[in-house]
Amino acid sequence: MAVVVAYLDVAATTRVDPRVADVVLHWMTEEFGNAGSRTHEYGARAKKAVQEARAYLAGSVGAKTEEVIFTSGATESNNIALLGMAPYGEKSERRHIITSAIEHKAVLEPLQHLQSRGFEVDFLEPGASGRIETEAVLARLRPDTLLVSLMHVNNETGVIQPVAELAEKLCETPTFLHVDAAQGYGKLPQDLKAPIDMISISGHKIGAPKGVGALVTRRRGWDKVPLEPIMFGGGQERKLRPGTLPVPLIMGLYEAARIFNEGQARWKRDALAIRERMLTALGKTRFRINGDADRTVPHILNVTFDGLNAEALIVRLKSQVAVATGSACTSAAYTPSHVLTAMGLPEEVATNGLRFSWFPSQIADFDPEDVAATIARMQPDAV
Repeated sequence: MAVVVAYLDVAATTRVDPRVADVVLHWMTEEFGNAGSRTHEYGARAKKAVQEARAYLAGSVGAKTEEVIFTSGATESNNIALLGMAPYGEKSERRHIITSAIEHKAVLEPLQHLQSRGFEVDFLEPGASGRIETEAVLARLRPDTLLVSLMHVNNETGVIQPVAELAEKLCETPTFLHVDAAQGYGKLPQDLKAPIDMISISGHKIGAPKGVGALVTRRRGWDKVPLEPIMFGGGQERKLRPGTLPVPLIMGLYEAARIFNEGQARWKRDALAIRERMLTALGKTRFRINGDADRTVPHILNVTFDGLNAEALIVRLKSQVAVATGSACTSAAYTPSHVLTAMGLPEEVATNGLRFSWFPSQIADFDPEDVAATIARMQPDAV
């Protein structure tokens, strides 16, 4: 009989909700039309369905339907938002960008590319709290500041960044705000209804399939965000994201967003209950929480255990839980976390941070006491 391993790595990806899978299959095998086909009903039905999905996602962040473009996920959305602003920055001679040193690589690497094109990028460090304060961003603003890019929720620590407050401050300035909301969409819905210029959304963090997401580009009055396409061919999605729309994936994203948003209050309550159980159980060990525990989403917990190597701990726990040391995009590199390092934590702490992340409905039988007992036995002189 196979051992049931509790999946505590939803910050990397979630399991597709069975109801979502049914919707995706329906639009793959029954309603299989191309939303760009204008000469028959198959295409018309696909187009209508996509517009319904677009309207729902727009409403969930307080945007207009035409302000949502579909992408392959948050990485592509981030690239369109950041690289697509470059021509405007060059024309207007505004080549200064502010971001944080704790961003996902899907933001850091496009910005490094912009540096090679002559842009100046300020990488703010958060300190031990893991939070970039609004005042720190505003203090770096200059007349030539084109853009601020700040994530909604950090993918390693779960610390919530003040994107709503920052949006209110920046909306009266010429500086645009981009928010990578891969980890935050659905979990903190009110934050994303603030006047944020661009929001990147990922489907597979909320029970949708991998390979679909969205970019919200909110107008300022009558003015569009001055984005230029970084790919060409077909003119779909207001010419910002060419290519045949993946209707089944878009409908899966729509269904997942609807399910998650409707159950958000229960999800939050149950996620907090698991967090409390986790912390109570881990009281049998010696550990530190990485990041401000009072400003963290309920379903992510990043900890370092005294005297224990995180990789060795993952191997020991693999028959009990699936966990990670950080971002799935960098987990192959056994180096200190760039997030924990930017927080000024000692190398031993930054190298050995362990991230637990969960969806309550997917770990009904999980007992944190068992995990804590394994850790306690490994820990030198454990309590």
